[in-house]
Amino acid sequence: MGLKCGIVGLPNVGKSTLFNCLSNAKAQAANFPFCTIEPNLGVITVPDERLSQLEKLINPQRVVPTTIEIVDIAGLVKGASKGEGLGNQFLSNIRECDAIIHVIRCFDDPNVVHVDGNVNPVRDKETIDTELQLKDLESVDKKISRVEKLAKAGGDKDAAKCIEALKIYKQHLEQGKAARSAPVNEGDERFIADIFLLTAKPVLYVCNVDEGSVNAGNKYVDQLKDSVKDERAEVLIIAAAIEAEITQLDSYEDRAAFLQDLGLTESGVAKLIKAAYRLLSLQTYFTAGEKEVRAWTITRGMQAPAAAGVIHTDFEKGFIRAEVIKYEDFLKFGSESACRDNGKLSVEGKEYTVGDGDIMHFRFNV
Repeated sequence: MGLKCGIVGLPNVGKSTLFNCLSNAKAQAANFPFCTIEPNLGVITVPDERLSQLEKLINPQRVVPTTIEIVDIAGLVKGASKGEGLGNQFLSNIRECDAIIHVIRCFDDPNVVHVDGNVNPVRDKETIDTELQLKDLESVDKKISRVEKLAKAGGDKDAAKCIEALKIYKQHLEQGKAARSAPVNEGDERFIADIFLLTAKPVLYVCNVDEGSVNAGNKYVDQLKDSVKDERAEVLIIAAAIEAEITQLDSYEDRAAFLQDLGLTESGVAKLIKAAYRLLSLQTYFTAGEKEVRAWTITRGMQAPAAAGVIHTDFEKGFIRAEVIKYEDFLKFGSESACRDNGKLSVEGKEYTVGDGDIMHFRFNV
């Protein structure tokens, strides 16, 4: 589906270290590959234990996981909204992303210089927020001016509604709040769809901590959590230094032992990839056969024809029906034929909403 998360943060917060760890995500999940398209863009597989289980049961010729693109965006400085540093390039790169992973420094280390002289996660978050909000205000003002001209010319029936919604966004942004939490009426989001507001994008906060804080967090994590409690945003704790060590270990056994020694069940990178997937409101369905077991990415709530269209547009155009097996049933009975014999294969029509983990086979005619 070509979905993309942008990693943002101030300089020296561990953002690039984290991206480099994601670059080695293959080390976390055996045969799941990673490839670099550009120096700052990676295609990273979504860890999914269900694929491994299906592979064991079916023994296919190949296994294809689903992916997300992760972009390492240049460190932000104050004044980026006015073009300071790599400001315009930075903000342009964020605009192209579907969601934001905001890395915030939550550790003390005199050997790592902080751009503002001391560690203060709430201030750091607000620095980034302010620059994004200022840029969004500029975009909203431009659209208000444009729509007002159309309204005078009588060329836009929705102009009055649009201006009203845009002014709500403007007032909200001027209060130092993100567009995603603006109190607009249901459906009014359509009025900002064409200007791609930066603060309308979903956000995941990643607290980069020291090794001793990776399990329980620390005072900096608590400060950040308190500051974002009204944003309905997920906060993840990761020690980028630990993740960097994990990527240096060659075998799965060594990595598992390393994590166990730290009291962890999975790497922070794996948690981050899964959280990014949730952030984008995505889920997975599978196609499974002897040639290939494959994971497909869809948005939550997608109906069967649209889900089929993710494979090929012809599947959606000529959709007839979908044969569906729930993942838990496939795991229990061990094969498609056994599920069919036990009444666990259902035939669904165009109104069927695909569930996470569904194993699908589409019938179509073009």
